[in-house]
Amino acid sequence: MVEELVGQSVNGIIGPIFDALWSSLKAQHHAGVKDVELKQERIKADQAIAQASANYHQRYLKRHCNIKVLSGLMNEAKPLDTIYTAVKFLKGSDLKYFSLDNLEDLYRESGERLLRVGSNERQDGLTAANENQYLMVLGGPGVGKSTFLRKLGLEALENRLAHNLVPVFIELKSFKSEEMTLLQAIAKELEVSGFPYTENLVESMLSEGKMLLLFDGLDEVLSEQVDIVIEQIRNFCDQYQQNRFVASCRVAAYKGGFSQFTDVTMAEFNDEQIEQFVRSWFSSELDEESKTADQFWEILQRSENASAKELAQTPLLLTFLCLVYDRSQALPAVRSTLYEEALNIILKDWAAEKRIRRDPIYQGFHIDLEKELLSDIAYQSFKEDQLFFSKQEITERIIKFLTDTISASKYPDGTAVLEAIEVQQGILVERATNAYSFSHLTLQEYLTAKHTFSHWHIEELVSKHLTDERWREVFLLTSGLTGGRSHELLLVMEWQANAFISSPKLQGLLEWAMSLTDSSLLSSQRLASRVSLLDSAIVIAIARDIISAIVIASDSASAFASVSASTSDIASARASASARAIVSDIASASASDSASAIVSASDSASDSDSKNVTTVARDSDIARASDIAVAIDIDSDIVRAIARARAIASDSAIASVSDSARASDSDIARAIASVRVFAIISAIVRASAINHKALSKKLEALKEHIPSNEATANAWRSFADQLTETFLTFFHLDRELITFSPAEAQALEKYLYATKLIIDCKNSAVRVSRKEWEAIESRLLTPPSTENQD
Repeated sequence: MVEELVGQSVNGIIGPIFDALWSSLKAQHHAGVKDVELKQERIKADQAIAQASANYHQRYLKRHCNIKVLSGLMNEAKPLDTIYTAVKFLKGSDLKYFSLDNLEDLYRESGERLLRVGSNERQDGLTAANENQYLMVLGGPGVGKSTFLRKLGLEALENRLAHNLVPVFIELKSFKSEEMTLLQAIAKELEVSGFPYTENLVESMLSEGKMLLLFDGLDEVLSEQVDIVIEQIRNFCDQYQQNRFVASCRVAAYKGGFSQFTDVTMAEFNDEQIEQFVRSWFSSELDEESKTADQFWEILQRSENASAKELAQTPLLLTFLCLVYDRSQALPAVRSTLYEEALNIILKDWAAEKRIRRDPIYQGFHIDLEKELLSDIAYQSFKEDQLFFSKQEITERIIKFLTDTISASKYPDGTAVLEAIEVQQGILVERATNAYSFSHLTLQEYLTAKHTFSHWHIEELVSKHLTDERWREVFLLTSGLTGGRSHELLLVMEWQANAFISSPKLQGLLEWAMSLTDSSLLSSQRLASRVSLLDSAIVIAIARDIISAIVIASDSASAFASVSASTSDIASARASASARAIVSDIASASASDSASAIVSASDSASDSDSKNVTTVARDSDIARASDIAVAIDIDSDIVRAIARARAIASDSAIASVSDSARASDSDIARAIASVRVFAIISAIVRASAINHKALSKKLEALKEHIPSNEATANAWRSFADQLTETFLTFFHLDRELITFSPAEAQALEKYLYATKLIIDCKNSAVRVSRKEWEAIESRLLTPPSTENQD
């Protein structure tokens, strides 16, 4: 009766997973009291076993299932089960055989910010643990290796794994091999919960294959003991091979030697995992009511936050971002401050948080010096358009830096320093054999900006990289780092931007926008007005270039002449479309209510044409004209006709001149018609959005005269001229000002990109005085020769 009650008690607290432990405990404990005749003593023994089992469960929950990291930010622990996000392992890859050029090419082709390249095939972590008796979990710092092992133990305790085993979690950093054996360390874990005769008990359970051993942090073992500990673990696994074993280690510290183990690497969080973590983190009643998770996830999804989101692929840094957001319900506008904190977490805080004692990386080499070294490496490689670098290259830079910086470093060991940085901090990662990169592109960009600021390479940054989108984040971070000198960066950027509009035609376009702007408005409102006018002019140029390309393609006597003529128009359209998209961005970035109202109302009608024309031009034909039609729900047969027109205009599709000449005239005409209809509808929507009723009325009238599908190319050309003339007359715009050559269109695109970047850098700065900014703002989108007249 007593045993039945005790058994129910144990099962109720811990579950059936402890059946095996229960039987072993009873055998050991009862053997110790077999000479005791008193029944009461036997009852006490059974009760002691039940209590010890309950204690073990509760102690595991308390010690290993409450997560509190970054104590300066995180005030209280969170239960593991509430925030745990399913871990994924990467399957094997042959990247170790890739060259630097291979890695660079793979990264460029991926189109993502993730510096780890290669196969992204993943396996569920718990599935891998169930399938493999011996599992070695590898990964960088902060990716969740320890959390995964803790979760495995919890799953075992609650009977959610495929095998009913008793989990024992051993932190190897605390294991003193000179003081005890692994058997004794395991026995100690049970002894503190009140189990009697623990060494005999553990020996019995291991012999029967009833334990799940979790060896956490092989990389955290003191360097002078690591070989001894590895040898002990290998011997222990050989001796008690009936059990299951999971160990964890940082990739850089892992030297192999565990032939029985299956090595798996923890994958970075993907979008699904990031969102799951965010929703688990912000799951309190208050957060649910405030929709905190929805708001934070939406912020991370924004394109301007791509760099911050890249950090979120590492669970530790995602935790950091959640804590930062929780404090102010926003991410800091000055991102350089955010990334400096993230850098500190990687370089020093995480090791201190885990109480890991490390050997110094190098005598006299403190954290601030290390940041200087990393900044130098980041800047030099980024300047050379290099995200991956050879081991020899990086060790040479380390040697040069230490020799120049630390007086005692006459013959520094660059390889040893590199290995120490990789193992202890993980900010430099070996991606393939002797090929390294930074752990995060975001951190390389930040360190590049840090070097740019500290060495004041502002003129070089602007003169060489102003319109290189790869350097955009570096500009924004540099602006944040320059503090009270941000205006100096903005002035250099303004001067360089003006060099793109030396053409009289482009200056004339800016003068036209100035002439129609009310000079009595505030500086920000005048900028908004110029933005709106340039937006309208570029839209007209885009429509004219598309129409010209298709008309030429439809009636040219020679298919090859058609390609030649239309390619020029399309090239102009491409740059004009990119410029128009940037103009819309300028309106948003300038934070002017009037600019936003004017442009955003028209975006839904006109952005699709800009984006699709960019794609069209990239293929040097009208390959994506069907996308334009789809945007305004043109019938599917018209869509197919446009796609067919693409084949006519593409030199890759022309088998011969005679074959091109036999193309269907009706298909061409219908393609032209659909694009014309699009241009008219887009124009009408735009006119309505900016409340020009007179223009809207004229366009409505013109819409009634759209030529039929059977109309000739001349009829369509005439209609296109009428459409263009209507716009030009209304806006008092000279046709010549929007007839861009490809070079002029590209120059305008660069100028507008630089203008947008100036505004973004201002918004990323810690401080720009009102007087300084109003002076700069008043000159934006004005010709340099008249910069003081606005």
